Amino acid sequence: MDFCGIGWEKVLRGNAPATIDDKGRLKVPTGFRVAIQDAHGREFFVTSLKGDSVRIYPMPVWLELEAKLAHMPSTHPSRSRFLDRINFFGQRTELDPQGRVLIHPRLRESAQMNGEVDVLGQHSYLEVWNHDRFLARLHSDPFTDDDARALAEFGI
Repeated sequence: MDFCGIGWEKVLRGNAPATIDDKGRLKVPTGFRVAIQDAHGREFFVTSLKGDSVRIYPMPVWLELEAKLAHMPSTHPSRSRFLDRINFFGQRTELDPQGRVLIHPRLRESAQMNGEVDVLGQHSYLEVWNHDRFLARLHSDPFTDDDARALAEFGI
């Protein structure tokens, strides 16, 4: 896991196994936690788009995303669907003194956040998956030649 600078921009990358405790708290892996705290502070927006995983946005990153949303017409159906889901699963939270983030019950149940989880750096936020669910996703949704071609269009 890493939080690396590219020019002025910071990027979260890599993964770390973690555990959700009985109270629904995720101890944010140290490498991610220290880097995020240094760059963004202790506040987060914890949410999900589909309810199958958890997204943990540093609050300044989330506020940038909200600013972009503000430029869309409020009547745009995609904006409404996005906000409905993000707000249904979302909550603002702060790291506790032990470096843990609470995942509220609705999202914890939907994303099967219990026991072993995988914390993945997704550029500007963390994504948390139930370990078994993530392995199943990797097997059922393989990386294809079409994916490789799409990335190649961006020079990747």
